[in-house]
Amino acid sequence: MQTPGTLHIVATPIGNLGDLTPRALETLRTVAAICAEDTRHTRQLLSHFGLERPLLALHQHNEEQQAAQLVARLQAGDSLALVSDAGTPLVSDPGYRLVRAARAAGIKVSPVPGACAAIAALSVAGVASDRFAFEGFLPAKASARRERLVRLAAEPRTLLFYESAHRIEETLDDMAAAFGGARGAVLARELTKLFETVLDGALDALAAQVKADPNQRKGEFVLIVEGAGEDADAKVIEGKRLYAKLSEHLPPSTAAKLAAELSGAPRKALYGGGE
Repeated sequence: MQTPGTLHIVATPIGNLGDLTPRALETLRTVAAICAEDTRHTRQLLSHFGLERPLLALHQHNEEQQAAQLVARLQAGDSLALVSDAGTPLVSDPGYRLVRAARAAGIKVSPVPGACAAIAALSVAGVASDRFAFEGFLPAKASARRERLVRLAAEPRTLLFYESAHRIEETLDDMAAAFGGARGAVLARELTKLFETVLDGALDALAAQVKADPNQRKGEFVLIVEGAGEDADAKVIEGKRLYAKLSEHLPPSTAAKLAAELSGAPRKALYGGGE
């Protein structure tokens, strides 16, 4: 009976090529093929290290179809590697369908740890890291993005986001509006690369800094936002969120009363019309 191969989930550098681990290098050298989000990008990485391996495109548009074929190869004895364009696969990247299919078929799935932009940013942010929530990329559509942020405003855990250069200004403005401009945050840009910067301060100050400096609007970003206070502050934030929604359908006084009852926040903090 043929011994199945292993599916290796291999983290690659997020910028500095020196961050590819020796184990990752050896794994990429010895597998039968490498599943890559963008084969052109991965080919450049392999070329830098003098490697030549067959590359198979695996991205969000073909993963469902490719998974069965790849599992068949694994069952036939081939070991494969899965990489994303940068960092740890499946962290805001494709791959979970293949991993799920491989595990369901009894294939060994083995992590080869390494760089991850979110964790790298958190490690230098200087904010509470004992509890955090990774939110990945926010919706591209402004209304959906703002709605998501409002829902997160009362979250007590540290929040981690990815963002692109062409939306970083809008996102910072939306965060300041949803969380309050005084909420502490960290903006990590181009981590491990030549123009790496880590800025910290209140959201409104960070937004102004990015608007004033075109260089701070270039590259790839990790945004880290401090969580809401556990008690009174979080209740008020949640109450305001509920009030904003309820007031779309109810008179302001009724909306404030219900929002206060549901959130535990003082009614007067939600509605200026009195008791």
